Amino acid sequence: MAIVGKEAIKKFFGNIPYTAELYWLFRQQGKPINRFSLQNLDKNLPEIVSQTAELRALAPKGKKVFIFATLHYWIEHASLVGLALAAQGHDVTLGYLPFSEWRFPINRFDLRRQNVYAKKVLNKTSPVMETVSFLSKRAPYVPLSKDLEHSVKEVSIFDSQYTDQIEDIDPNSEIYKLRYRRNRDAAQTILSWLRKEKPDVVIVPNGTIMELGVCYRVSRSLKIPTMTYEFSDQRNRFWIAQNSEIMRQDTNDLWNGRMEEKLADEQLEKVRSLMISRQKASLFENFSRLWQGVPTQGAEKTRKNLGLDHRPIVLLATNVLGDSLTLGRQVFTKSMAEWIERTVQYFVARSDAQLVVRIHPGEIKSRGISMVEIIHRLMPELPEHIHLIKPEDKVNTYDLVEIADIGLVYTTTVGMEMAMSGIPSIVVGDTHYRNRGFTIDPESYVNYYKLLGAMLENPASFRLSKEKIDLAWKYAYHFFFDFPKPFPWHLVRMWEDYKQHDFNDVFSPKGLEEYKESFENLIGKPIHWTVENKEGNST
Repeated sequence: MAIVGKEAIKKFFGNIPYTAELYWLFRQQGKPINRFSLQNLDKNLPEIVSQTAELRALAPKGKKVFIFATLHYWIEHASLVGLALAAQGHDVTLGYLPFSEWRFPINRFDLRRQNVYAKKVLNKTSPVMETVSFLSKRAPYVPLSKDLEHSVKEVSIFDSQYTDQIEDIDPNSEIYKLRYRRNRDAAQTILSWLRKEKPDVVIVPNGTIMELGVCYRVSRSLKIPTMTYEFSDQRNRFWIAQNSEIMRQDTNDLWNGRMEEKLADEQLEKVRSLMISRQKASLFENFSRLWQGVPTQGAEKTRKNLGLDHRPIVLLATNVLGDSLTLGRQVFTKSMAEWIERTVQYFVARSDAQLVVRIHPGEIKSRGISMVEIIHRLMPELPEHIHLIKPEDKVNTYDLVEIADIGLVYTTTVGMEMAMSGIPSIVVGDTHYRNRGFTIDPESYVNYYKLLGAMLENPASFRLSKEKIDLAWKYAYHFFFDFPKPFPWHLVRMWEDYKQHDFNDVFSPKGLEEYKESFENLIGKPIHWTVENKEGNST
């Protein structure tokens, strides 16, 4: 009752002007509110703004840049990026929404307190960068175009899938209604502001989900050049996309520019070392993630432990439901879950083969429905030739790859890695390595079943040729080592990185040699993927 009463009081005072702001000022004395903390940014801003002003005084006048963020960690990172661009002479405006959570509603009283706190911190950038709260600039209701309304709904579906880690979304669910309401408010406000201010370029982290995805869609609807960026598990690197969503991982231009290039021995050794580290569950260079929970045990031991025999082995490797790299990736399936269900049903009648379903180990940390539950719902008792490897099972995926004859994947990179081992892999989701020349890529269920049937008749005849294996290795090198571009501050360890690479370091001659091109790409300079030979001609 006390909690209900407190929320009711906040709801009441949230609609009275200046109450939340005065409460924050006098009762909280300017401190952060709950999880919405910009303390690290606040602490470092005097130094950053000072360095920005010094560098800016020597820089030529640049572009009119708008960068947008929501959630405290993205606001901190976008502030750092915006100030770095301001240091290079660009006229930068940071727009933000002061939310600390995308999953739960917040009363207006607390939201206004977070807003005034964010304003206080971000106003310190005013000598070198403008900031604007889109909570304060909220636009009146205006009808959105049919395309933008569709975009808001699609982003809201993605948000719901990402949050609950499920694929089938009920538009009457609380999470969808929350995300749709916030996303539509953001669309109206951002649309109004962009129409008025007309920036030369818009920069948005992620650009697929939440208000970040809405900002990307609105900006592109106005035909404004729009850059999106995200981070993988590599330190000192980021992914960047120009006029597309970075989470789509569109490698078309990269592959077109590099596919004819022959890898040098040291490049092959580098990707080989990465693959070995993934198999052994050890870290590699600047990668900060372990891909497996246990080291490799060996093919024969794995075959024996699972009770596998001489029949062909088909490895189906799943993604985590609702993972951001699976959102909107359907080619011919309704969903990943539907494809897995239909594949398991297909194999029930194929006792001449053995299906091993490897549930993604990442499901251990998942909030949503497990693929294990979905498969057991379909079939509580699996036949002896269908094996289910659960997320927590102490099985190394690469041991399964070693014994597989055929691979089935949605978007996971395991499909690419199987091709690197010569295993024919059917890819059914719209992943970045689909249609690169080393996977099998059906366009319909009819085509999928025909391919699967033919491959099961004689798996050996579908083993990849040396040329296709080499192609897979080449693609893997360029995806892991060329697609991520140099960048000084990773989202996860932003302030540790900043201590090592402050603005004076980043914009020194040595720093610019490494990072200059990435910053130029952020404000619209086309990414140049072709390789220059020693004579300076592109190859």
